[in-house]
Amino acid sequence: MAAVDIVDVRKAFGATEVIHGVDIDIADGQFVVLVGPSGCGKSTLLRMLAGLESITGGEIAIDGKVVNLVPPKERDIAMVFQNYALYPHMSVFDNMAFSLKLRRAPKEEIDRRVGQAAAILDLDKYLDRFPRQLSGGQRQRVAMGRAIVRDPKVFLFDEPLSNLDAKLRVAMRTEIRALHQRLSSTTVYVTHDQIEAMTMADKIVVMNDGRVEQVGEPLELYDRPDNLFVAGFIGSPAMNFLEGRLATEGRPRFLAAGDVSLPLDKAPAGAHGRPVVLGIRPEHLQLATDGAAAEVVVVEPTGSETQVVCKLGGTDVIAAFRERHRFRPGEEIRIAPMPGHIHLFDAETGRRLEA
Repeated sequence: MAAVDIVDVRKAFGATEVIHGVDIDIADGQFVVLVGPSGCGKSTLLRMLAGLESITGGEIAIDGKVVNLVPPKERDIAMVFQNYALYPHMSVFDNMAFSLKLRRAPKEEIDRRVGQAAAILDLDKYLDRFPRQLSGGQRQRVAMGRAIVRDPKVFLFDEPLSNLDAKLRVAMRTEIRALHQRLSSTTVYVTHDQIEAMTMADKIVVMNDGRVEQVGEPLELYDRPDNLFVAGFIGSPAMNFLEGRLATEGRPRFLAAGDVSLPLDKAPAGAHGRPVVLGIRPEHLQLATDGAAAEVVVVEPTGSETQVVCKLGGTDVIAAFRERHRFRPGEEIRIAPMPGHIHLFDAETGRRLEA
């Protein structure tokens, strides 16, 4: 395995720059997820790491060696794509062994490596089958096995679960994470699904418009987002946002349209009257007799919790309750943020404010 260093990497198509000076340090054996909306540049960055896209500026180093001009086959990486890309006329064994046969590896080595990978991925009994005889999850495991047998320095995954149904995606998430723990392999994984990112990553890189918005451990990004974009992107249901201003004379409060007044634990010094955006996650809203009045719009029971869409001062917010409530649309409830769970962001820059 090996560390990966991405230093001031840029990518331009003609005069249009799509990756703007990205810096990412990936430690040996780390599982790093690049996450962001479609078009943010995460797949382009992964393809540059793989050598499938040229680099306009900056450096990419694998195991201390700059690989900007190194062909893909010489980078000692293995890539698993969204499309399984299996050879339909080859058996599972032959698909997994293909790269080793191209290297003219000895038959004993091929049998050993394919056997080991098949055992890890529970494919032992399918080695004689063809791709058409496998389920979607089994095909994805074959694609992963094809990467494992190469014993690369770095594994690259480009949205490998996008073609699977919801239940299978959850199962494959667990399998990929367990595989990483077993192999201790350096892994870079691209997805637009922030739930995948949160559940799989050692470190998450949130990208937007070709830039890195924040890098950190999953719960660090969830609990202390650097800006409005990260706060709104990480978490499902998404964080609620209210636009208003601070009142710091006496007990600090947040004031918004519709006579909304929410108590704050603390506020930035000298911030009286400052325009801000208040963020609060759905699970951190609670019923409170002295809370702000909110009109119930939609009630969505999910089993483990009940999500309630409310009108709070003219803004739609979502509250998630673990308790069983029988709210009805049109009913008025009073809600307030739990102490210690309010996020404040500058209304102009979107950056997090520290009290």
